[in-house]
Amino acid sequence: MAAASAAHRHSKRCRLSPVPLDSLADELLFLVLDRVAAADPRALKSFALASRACHAAESRHRRVLRPLRADLLPAALARYPSVSRLDLSLCARVPDAALAAVPSSLRAVDLSRSSGFGAAGIAALARTCPGLADLDLSNGVHLGDAAAAEVARMRKLQRLSLSRCKQVTDMGLGCVAVGCTDLRDLSLKWCIGITDLGLNLLALKCTKLTTLDLSYTMITKESLLSIIKLTNLQVLTLVGCIGIDDDALSSLEKEYSKSLQVLDMSHCQNVTDVGVSSIVKSIPNLLELNLSYCCPVTPSMVRSLQKVSKLQTLKLEGCKFMADGLKAIGSSCVSIRELSLSKSAGVTDTELSFAVSKLKNLLKLDITCCRNITDVSVVSITRSCTSLISLRMESCSHVSSGALQLIGKHCSQLEELDLTDSDLDGEGLKALTGCTNLSSLKIGICLRISDEGLTHIGKSCPKLRDIDLYRCGSISDDGVIQIAQGCPMLESINLSYCTELTDRSLMSLSKCTKLNTLEIRGCPRISSAGLSEIAMGCRLLSKLDIKKCCEINDVGMLYLSQFSHALRQINLSYCSVTDIGLLSLSSICGLQNMTIVHLAGITPNGLIAALMVCGGLTKVKLHEAFKAMMPLHMLKNVEARGCMFQWINKPFKVLYIFFQPACLPLRYV
Repeated sequence: MAAASAAHRHSKRCRLSPVPLDSLADELLFLVLDRVAAADPRALKSFALASRACHAAESRHRRVLRPLRADLLPAALARYPSVSRLDLSLCARVPDAALAAVPSSLRAVDLSRSSGFGAAGIAALARTCPGLADLDLSNGVHLGDAAAAEVARMRKLQRLSLSRCKQVTDMGLGCVAVGCTDLRDLSLKWCIGITDLGLNLLALKCTKLTTLDLSYTMITKESLLSIIKLTNLQVLTLVGCIGIDDDALSSLEKEYSKSLQVLDMSHCQNVTDVGVSSIVKSIPNLLELNLSYCCPVTPSMVRSLQKVSKLQTLKLEGCKFMADGLKAIGSSCVSIRELSLSKSAGVTDTELSFAVSKLKNLLKLDITCCRNITDVSVVSITRSCTSLISLRMESCSHVSSGALQLIGKHCSQLEELDLTDSDLDGEGLKALTGCTNLSSLKIGICLRISDEGLTHIGKSCPKLRDIDLYRCGSISDDGVIQIAQGCPMLESINLSYCTELTDRSLMSLSKCTKLNTLEIRGCPRISSAGLSEIAMGCRLLSKLDIKKCCEINDVGMLYLSQFSHALRQINLSYCSVTDIGLLSLSSICGLQNMTIVHLAGITPNGLIAALMVCGGLTKVKLHEAFKAMMPLHMLKNVEARGCMFQWINKPFKVLYIFFQPACLPLRYV
């Protein structure tokens, strides 16, 4: 009996004793850490601090590294030796020496917003990382053909972005084409030094290309033919290419591209409906076509799209519709799932109603600023397109509140809805209670909505992640509290110029732990007390606009500096922040963008100290009056770190708190 009891106790201890972490296989452990990171990225840091075994496991697990400054790179790489992707886009300045010190295991490097390196740094990267497959050099305005020649040494490169590398010419592109024949994805957007000569060589050597962006380049028909003949090309972007005209497109009429699925010719000013009709004959398997701001939409052009039977997305933003042009879309493009008519002229009730009645598979519709449509169109949309997941109709001012109620009643699958600047009221919001999948709701400048309507949204839309209530002056704390309580997944909220809101709203929003964007510009009742709650509760906050929140002072900045380590962008204009608050804010090492144009409490010495402390800044907006007060060598020092100054010359204003009985000036700035 005693032996049995002892055996039972031993068995119980075995069941209760924890399994040592280092006994788990990495594959199993990494699956657990992936789940943890997906739920809350901050939890990985807590996990690493739990024990030495946890620290080591988290080090082995990390594959992506995104340091805030280049001087932090050596320590970060030592801490995470298994990284395969290095994102340096947050580092304003990356010296050549930093690129020479990266590990050979890297497969992807992002330098898209960095400067300070040149051909020598890229050469070091090529030597150190022979297996590099992905390189982003976007915005490298300082890079030229010498840098491109070093890129050509990366033989295994499959994805390369040279967007805005304006000094690269045909010579540099030729080196890349000869050296990187395995390229699949290439962006040459705004490479204005590249001509047909380089592009023809590219098409000859890089035959595996599937995605090519030639926007704003000097391409003409002399190389377009070679590009279209690429047998693996699936996505071709030609935005703003002035050399592409009807003659260039008609020259392709006898060619045939089975692979091309996406074509973007938006802003190609020299293309007409005749040219579009010519090229669609050559691309029968096209899935997406973008002709925004390109040419008038005629019935004959649309009828030519019948040859593209698989077309799913058609973007015609800013186009002028000729008579029966929109009707022809309904007759000729029945397979379409996404249609964008934003800011297009000639969109009428008659034609839009006919088109949507035929497009039974439509999932996304954008009729932003189509100001001639009325309730008739909305009735047709809600009757025919009940499967819509996205509807954008900002500034459709002739649609009544009654018609807007039909959207919620009939389109229950909506995930995105934009009714900005409309006649939406509380009943319209109540009708949206059936849209339980709604994740984005933009209802700014809807002056008739109230707390009651927001209550319906809070109770019915638990998946809401983004809500815009800009200038909805009739709402109060009660409405915001309902949103905060009912939408725990909220990531972004715009409450700018909702002047009745107080700290109660921010206290409720502080429970939304995923919140990363908060805009409360022009909310004079909100103070540092509310902001401190946001700082403590919303640790993922990265963008904050508190302009004209005159009751926010240094106390709020102290809380941000202590808790909001993810903050990247802030607008402080017209706040009551002094040198003390600005200096404490500058201790946030990841802060990149500050607007501090109108701060009466800031002195030149305080500003200088803050700029010197905040080493990660990439852009600062300041009043022009400060320019003469700051030492030139200090400005050059900050600019050398990669920071750009934008000097604003706006007159100072006097702010009033209108809810005070005497309407006294709050602050002279």
